[in-house]
Amino acid sequence: MVDADQTFVIVGGGLAGAKAAETLRAEGFSGRVILICDERDHPYERPPLSKGFLLGKEERDSVFVHEPAWYARHDVELHLGQTVDRIDRTAKTVRFGDDGTLVRYDRLLLVTGAEPRRLDIPGTGLAGVHHLRRLAHAERLRGVLQHLGRDNGHLVIAGAGWIGLEVAAAAREYGAEVTVIEPEPTPLHGVLGPELGNVFAQLHREHGVRFHFGARLTEIVGQDGMVLAVRTDDGEEHPAHDVLAAIGAAPRVALAEAAGLEIADRAHGGGILVDERLRTSDPDIFAAGDVASFPLGPSGTRLRVEHWANALNGGPAAARAMLGQDVTYDRVPYFFTDQYDLGMEYSGWAPPGTYDEVVIRGDAGKREFIAFWVREGRVLAGMNVNVWDVTEPIQNLIRSRARVNVDALSDPHVPLAGLVP
Repeated sequence: MVDADQTFVIVGGGLAGAKAAETLRAEGFSGRVILICDERDHPYERPPLSKGFLLGKEERDSVFVHEPAWYARHDVELHLGQTVDRIDRTAKTVRFGDDGTLVRYDRLLLVTGAEPRRLDIPGTGLAGVHHLRRLAHAERLRGVLQHLGRDNGHLVIAGAGWIGLEVAAAAREYGAEVTVIEPEPTPLHGVLGPELGNVFAQLHREHGVRFHFGARLTEIVGQDGMVLAVRTDDGEEHPAHDVLAAIGAAPRVALAEAAGLEIADRAHGGGILVDERLRTSDPDIFAAGDVASFPLGPSGTRLRVEHWANALNGGPAAARAMLGQDVTYDRVPYFFTDQYDLGMEYSGWAPPGTYDEVVIRGDAGKREFIAFWVREGRVLAGMNVNVWDVTEPIQNLIRSRARVNVDALSDPHVPLAGLVP
């Protein structure tokens, strides 16, 4: 039976919000749990949208975090298709944007996520311009890729990040022609740097993807409302029937900002500033998932992570903190991708400029290896490509902050576990 003396409100119906609600009940919270989602679909996981579901290998129902009946069975008040347009921190209420309904909270969790960045160029209103963030986007894009594959159509992708590359792989599997336009010199440059970015460039080239590096889209050309081509700032023109904007995502902080919560600066990815307990500048308001900027261990660095594992783990951590438990959210950032026959897991964080060298263990040419980003003998990040069951020792190396022997690190015959003091 629900005890109405306490009400915990969760704004945001993605994986982080759903797992937070689940954790509150699992930890014995008997008060009201209200989960507000601005989509009409039940909370779902996003990785399949650019992987299995987009490829037609996973059914629609497989993406949902819980079966629909789970919410009522666990006394979670789920509001689908509803927005919150105001937080009153003094009265401790949130207001529904549709009808002005006020809901009082004792603790509030903001898991409002992120939204795709938009191309600010002529032609973005044409029918063939797409984004990929929501289930509805993926459903539409899957149909587009099927059509392009049947008709030998051409997809232009703006951005060679994870979403751009995963969609490129899916489009090629459907048989579509693909051109990826990217201002950096390699794919995934801001995450992997040039050394490993080239591995992904070669992978996609082998599967027929064309890259145009060092350029940005300046115009999408159309006729009768349909896409015909794109133009870039170096004067090139590329044929296109459809365009995917995959130029990153921006944290949805407007609600928090209007409420006067502290926001991280752009150097830390923006987002709602939280402490190691995922608590915002208001002690009764917490944030997790894509929208939160959290401290990354003892280094003092802040990070906003837009990946599945952060939502999966951050939502439950915030829920426990809301219950007053002693929580320290210090998980090593983790994400994964599947492209063609390449499977990869990445742990840590080492953008260009933060490391001295990249150490390779295994055969990069065969795409069966582990890469380590190292600074002053310490492992900052590790990526295993088609090598499995090594995430735990890689993360232990990162957490230890210990100096390691680089020769041993690169030697596949030396157990990784033995490198951790």
